[in-house]
Amino acid sequence: MTLLLAAILPALSVGPADADAVKLEVPKVEYRINEASASRSPWIDANGWQILRAPARRYYYDVPAASVALAAAEAFTYGAKADIHTDTGGAAIFQRMLQFLREIPERELPTMANIGVIDDGSEDTGELMNMLSRRNLLYRIVTAPGPHLDLNIRLGSKEYPKSEAADPSGLAQKIRAELTDEKRLLRVYGSEVVIARLVGTGDRVRIHLLNYANRPVTGLRVRVLGNYPSWQVAAYDKPDLKLEDFRTADGATEFTVPEMSTYAVIDLSRQSSH
Repeated sequence: MTLLLAAILPALSVGPADADAVKLEVPKVEYRINEASASRSPWIDANGWQILRAPARRYYYDVPAASVALAAAEAFTYGAKADIHTDTGGAAIFQRMLQFLREIPERELPTMANIGVIDDGSEDTGELMNMLSRRNLLYRIVTAPGPHLDLNIRLGSKEYPKSEAADPSGLAQKIRAELTDEKRLLRVYGSEVVIARLVGTGDRVRIHLLNYANRPVTGLRVRVLGNYPSWQVAAYDKPDLKLEDFRTADGATEFTVPEMSTYAVIDLSRQSSH
């Protein structure tokens, strides 16, 4: 069964996949042995970096029922045109997610980022973007250094030689250290399996939170630069969710998401209503 997800307001139909569509990974978490600590470390299979790299392309997912909701939410978060292939059991889950997505207020807001990545189309640059996404180090793909960005990354430059691309995790950590946590537009605490996307303007922002694990996340703490006293939250399978410990201080807004399943959207604005 093929379910079609339109880019702006998702719409469901049944039909053949686009012959030119690019196949995406099944979004999920795999747990791998960490050789340094002998512990199991989460590895996220996520597709946001690939969608951002070629937003005009059409994509498709071939996913089991357990991954349908996350695939749909991921495609929606990054504005992808996506076909979702699943079995009969996944159709009802897709319908429920689709109904949730239709109820999210439509807002065309630009990507917010600290980092500019000059994309040369290489696998190394793609893997770096993948790692930055997984670390919630917000970036924008650019064709030339952006003067308003805190960092501009070009693999092969003196600052970021291609030899460092052999260790994308180490390179992402270097970029984080150069940026500093104090300057990061958004930080997520309490989970290694949630990827965030931040879009917005000076007066309002939207935070997309995607949980790649197959169980709920509890006690997720989020910090956004800027004072945004007004909030609204919508969470899949959690219609009564309320943010907790919400505060604005020292030029930042912080709050706790007490529990989320697959996906949550938080809208913040400078006009106080809470």
